[in-house]
Amino acid sequence: MSFGFFGIQFGFALQNTNTSRIFATLGANPDDLALFWLAAPITGMLVQPVIGYLSDNTWHPIWGRRRPFFFIGAMLASIAMFLMPNSTLLWMAILVLWMMDTAINVSMEPFRAFVGDKLNPEQQTAGFAMQTFLIGCGGVIASLLPYMFTNYFGVSNVPVNGAIPDTVRYSFYFGGTVFALSVLWTVFSTKEIPPHDLQQFWEEKKQNSGVLKALKEIFGGFAKMPKTMVQLAVVQFFSWVALFAMWVYTTPSIAETVFQTTDSQSAAYQDGGNWVGIMFAVYGAVSALAAFVLPVLAIKTSRKFVHMLCLVIGGLSLVSIVAIHSKEMLLLPMVGVGIAWASVLTMPYAILAGALPANRMGYYMGLFNFFVVIPQIIAGVVLGAVLKNFFNNQSVKVLMLGGLCMIIGGVLTMIVKDDAVAKN
Repeated sequence: MSFGFFGIQFGFALQNTNTSRIFATLGANPDDLALFWLAAPITGMLVQPVIGYLSDNTWHPIWGRRRPFFFIGAMLASIAMFLMPNSTLLWMAILVLWMMDTAINVSMEPFRAFVGDKLNPEQQTAGFAMQTFLIGCGGVIASLLPYMFTNYFGVSNVPVNGAIPDTVRYSFYFGGTVFALSVLWTVFSTKEIPPHDLQQFWEEKKQNSGVLKALKEIFGGFAKMPKTMVQLAVVQFFSWVALFAMWVYTTPSIAETVFQTTDSQSAAYQDGGNWVGIMFAVYGAVSALAAFVLPVLAIKTSRKFVHMLCLVIGGLSLVSIVAIHSKEMLLLPMVGVGIAWASVLTMPYAILAGALPANRMGYYMGLFNFFVVIPQIIAGVVLGAVLKNFFNNQSVKVLMLGGLCMIIGGVLTMIVKDDAVAKN
């Protein structure tokens, strides 16, 4: 039931690894990159609570509750992934990013609730860990694609007349295909559990029908959030500022500090982009392996202790990049980032699921996404100015700042209340 996440991560990994590279190739300035990336968190903020609410209030005897959204999102995301590398102007790439991220969020959000629907509390940590494993596997392959096309298939990695390199184009084509097929596997190979009382379900849906009623329900939930959700929101803020900084600024950082270029049209810059793919593949692979270890550690200690430890390790790893000038050595901090990434994808959702009412699982999982996207929006607005005015356009210092934020998030994890017993 989690296999669709393998394909979803193809979309996110190709986006995270290559978007800054695509924007730079089409003429974007480094201090504008964070602003152009705002499409991703804004669409998540707008889409996920709405989709969560709609999926909670959907039931079809054949399609179920969550699977219609898996299907629609996957089809639209695949189309966007074929369009993205064919952008010829910067504004086109930005618009397609909006489309692609919206579609990915439509498909992704119900997957979180899907695990909550089908698994009892004792199984949920393992369920979210399985999602993390498949996310890691998808991320590894997708991140490596441009490098593999260059070094094993002889595909050109150099922009011609300002166009996106063929390696990136073919990677997105392959990724769009995998995205669709893997989500369709989940759609057609799984069944959903119907509401306990269908008559009551339809009566409640009728009462909650109407746009104004829906909007009131969607945004009124902030005042009713469980205490655990509020505490996790603070941790999420610092965690996702760090991750956003890494995704946006790793490519220009590594191109400048290791490949000795800031010219996005140069072969060296594109080689740097390929190496960032390898770096991101490493953290994806580590997260896939860590997904099996984290539930065991959570049983022996606690979920919040595991999350704290992982975030501190990841933060220290990001900070260390500022002192590394060898491309091979850059793979080492990615191990720590992978440990943190595995926990970010597992522990907050496992902790949260135990504090949510079953009939509002999709809604609150969507609402929780606000605390993923709001920090990214703030980072998108602020980091460009910080880079220009305080860091003298040295992108690697933004990675260091992100690492410090991740450490702070780790420490703040200890304020979180987790009453549910973390069992495998």
